[in-house]
Amino acid sequence: MLPTSRLRRDKVNAELQFGQALTLATAQSARIWELRAAKGLARLWREAGKVGEARALLAPVLGSFTEGFDTRDLIEGRAILDELA
Repeated sequence: MLPTSRLRRDKVNAELQFGQALTLATAQSARIWELRAAKGLARLWREAGKVGEARALLAPVLGSFTEGFDTRDLIEGRAILDELA
């Protein structure tokens, strides 16, 4: 088991990495990568009790899709959003 301080540091680092990935994907209009980064960040925030922030992040990204609703990424994204409701 990881020491608490290292675990906390790893979560902070993961949050920063997901944030950078989200920013880059958005800038490049790489929507599926934007969704994947948003899903990862939303999961971290859910675990941290930031349910409202996670929902506010993920909902508009999911809402921007007009097709591909049967793909794994969108199915997982909707499942996470449902858990955040």
